Amino acid sequence: MGNERENASTNANANENANEKSISKVYVYVGSYTDDQHPVGISLYSFNGQNGELSLIQTYSDLPNASFLEVNKEGTILYAVSETETYEGRFGGSAAAFAIEAGTGRLNKINQQPTDGSAPCYISLDATGSRVYVANYLSGDVTVFPVEAGGGLGEHTQLIKHEGELGPQADRQEAAHAHSIVPAPDNRFAVSADLGLDRLVVSRIDAESGDLLPHGGAGVKPGAGPRHVVFNADGTYVYAINELDNTVTVLSYEAAAGRMAAVQSLSTLPEDFGGDSYCADIHLSEDGRFLYASNRGHDSIAVYGVDRDSGTLSAVGWQSTRGRTPRNFALSPQDEFLLAANQGSNSIVVFRRDAETGMLHETEQTVAVSRPVCVRFL
Repeated sequence: MGNERENASTNANANENANEKSISKVYVYVGSYTDDQHPVGISLYSFNGQNGELSLIQTYSDLPNASFLEVNKEGTILYAVSETETYEGRFGGSAAAFAIEAGTGRLNKINQQPTDGSAPCYISLDATGSRVYVANYLSGDVTVFPVEAGGGLGEHTQLIKHEGELGPQADRQEAAHAHSIVPAPDNRFAVSADLGLDRLVVSRIDAESGDLLPHGGAGVKPGAGPRHVVFNADGTYVYAINELDNTVTVLSYEAAAGRMAAVQSLSTLPEDFGGDSYCADIHLSEDGRFLYASNRGHDSIAVYGVDRDSGTLSAVGWQSTRGRTPRNFALSPQDEFLLAANQGSNSIVVFRRDAETGMLHETEQTVAVSRPVCVRFL
């Protein structure tokens, strides 16, 4: 009898250990706006893949207004913008590189470089990991940095000014406002959404130098104010979220030519909503079946079904983010959860995602974070 109990206990412990090993460690970085009372720009959390619980590990106060983050595909370097108008006495903000400690997710700063563009608000990497792109909102331009050995940022090699006809909303479209830049899946071209110009600016990526070269672009509806874009996995469609008129524009994409054409535009808001709202972020599920978009004002995540043949969208529903002004959001590995950054109510709220319907469901998981504006999984 004693041996049976001992064996049962041993088996239970073995199963426990197996379960623990099956749950890989997942880390989450949160970027925030800062001030003298709230100096933390980046927070590191561990993420429980079973129940969505977030546990704070470390905070970093040496990068003000860390409003957008990106992690390289190897998971070894985190890049972040510092959304300021000046940096060390010179015009423009800056971007920083951090080494990610293997096994712990902890950050060690490598270096920081000026963007020479004002209020950098978005950062991305080309597919080779050799170039970092930054969109500077206030000055309406894009900065290109080479990535040095070890992952640090070299001095920028390009500062590309957006130019063109301004949109009709004089209070927000008084100048060019580069709001994001995203390389296409095949890394031939990059698309930058300019809110002030109502335009998706397309640049060719030079395969040898890594430089961005003028190529063309596509307009959206006047006054739409494009903010972020996402490509589908095979690079046949682009989805643009438009901040000012609360719409998503679907564009067909010819990868070889770097050419786009709008095929659909639809609202991010339910028909019965009559208040003020402004779109922010946009993401596709990994399987490409659902698209998600955030509304600041309606304070929700809009959920759309994606027609895999035509690329077009159909509204599935809306989920309150249980907070105010949801800006950036992120889907967890395997898309089991969605984390929404509620800038206006200082919280990250975790939702469980239904893989069949695409809809989001509330959990009990939420953490208090001062003015969170970006969420990135490692």
